[in-house]
Amino acid sequence: MKAISLFSGGLDSTLAIKLIVNQGIDVIACNINTGFGATRDRREHMQHMCDQVGAQLRIIDIQSEYLQNVLFDPKHGYGKHFNPCIDCHAKMFEVAKRIMEDEGASFLISGEVLGQRPMSQNADALATVLDMSNCEGLLLRPLSAKKLAPTLAEERGWVNRDKLEGIVGRSRERQMELAKIFGLSDFESPGGGCLLTDENFTKKMHDFIAYDTLEVRDIPVLKYGRHLRLDGGAKLVVGRNQEENAFLEQIDNSKFVHLRTVGIPGPHALLSKSAGDEDRDRAAKIILNYCKATPEKSYIINIEGIDKEASPFPTREEASKYSIL
Repeated sequence: MKAISLFSGGLDSTLAIKLIVNQGIDVIACNINTGFGATRDRREHMQHMCDQVGAQLRIIDIQSEYLQNVLFDPKHGYGKHFNPCIDCHAKMFEVAKRIMEDEGASFLISGEVLGQRPMSQNADALATVLDMSNCEGLLLRPLSAKKLAPTLAEERGWVNRDKLEGIVGRSRERQMELAKIFGLSDFESPGGGCLLTDENFTKKMHDFIAYDTLEVRDIPVLKYGRHLRLDGGAKLVVGRNQEENAFLEQIDNSKFVHLRTVGIPGPHALLSKSAGDEDRDRAAKIILNYCKATPEKSYIINIEGIDKEASPFPTREEASKYSIL
């Protein structure tokens, strides 16, 4: 017997898998990558959690499908920010069902807890997700199973319902008890996980789509750096620390050119390739305002392999007036 689990790498989805593995069922833990997850690579952490509960990790990339079919026209609208949570969950279960059929698995599981999130995990929302994804009866939610209608896996005796949980609400007390019982270590504290629920990221999203069509290759650009919109319409992204500089340096996107300081320590930056001369001048000045540069002096900024001489703005405030975030 085999089951497919939606897997975030968090404690709830890990516990849900463990409850099913403990009943002698093989579980493939599927992490669905929409592109809007954490800014750091969590593969090592997810593998560690799967190793602890005896599941096989698989990462499924649906970024293109997500942009085309979910993000910009969600049937059930958005949450507080740019998050189409109900439509997003339905898409993930739809993808998981396809994997289930390809793998010859018998049912699906998830780590959702009834009432944990008031908008996306209430009884109506959970039912809506099942209907949209055509997973009625197939999806077992082990952490709240005793408070929900029996699923096919329970009715057919593949899973013993008595060995499942009946957790409801936002308290984490029972999950922490189970983590201790199962001997889980190094699990993450609960958190949103999705950048689309973040107010600041949403500002960057709205600004980007006001000037350009968002593509999969643009998502990494949105994840890092200080974002500015210049007078001529060009986007400038400036690294805020060494880690962000490293990520920005690795981005290969033909919409942008790389900017680097020469002879003075400074941030790495990206600038719209279509930027005109005035915006390139502004970008060079702004970058120097995030260096230990003297306003009266000139410095070199390398833009797409071409050295450009520039001086910083007289004040940091003048540079930051272009800031989106």
